[in-house]
Amino acid sequence: MYHRLHDARQARRTDDGFTLIELLIVIVILGVLAGIVVFSVRGITDRGATAACKANSSSVATAVEAYYAKNNAYPTQDSDLTGSGGFLKAPVPAGFITYGATSNDEPTVKATSSC
Repeated sequence: MYHRLHDARQARRTDDGFTLIELLIVIVILGVLAGIVVFSVRGITDRGATAACKANSSSVATAVEAYYAKNNAYPTQDSDLTGSGGFLKAPVPAGFITYGATSNDEPTVKATSSC
């Protein structure tokens, strides 16, 4: 029994753990991998915002054309598109529509700088 206990203690003393250099190398590798992931994920939100902006622009353009088809005139203000019986449920984002001088002038639907 004593012989086995002595052999186990001896084996534990000769086992080498990780050195400081090995641990530092692993930490550096994990840091590099984390940096790569952060930079690749950062662009996903930018693409999402661009897609949402383009979708909003398309929705507003469709609402303007639907308003024209129903009223035979283009809207002169944002509330024409969102009021009762309007074609949009949410308010028109600021800067999406530039209205002409009269209701017969076709408004320009434009994208903001975030698109």
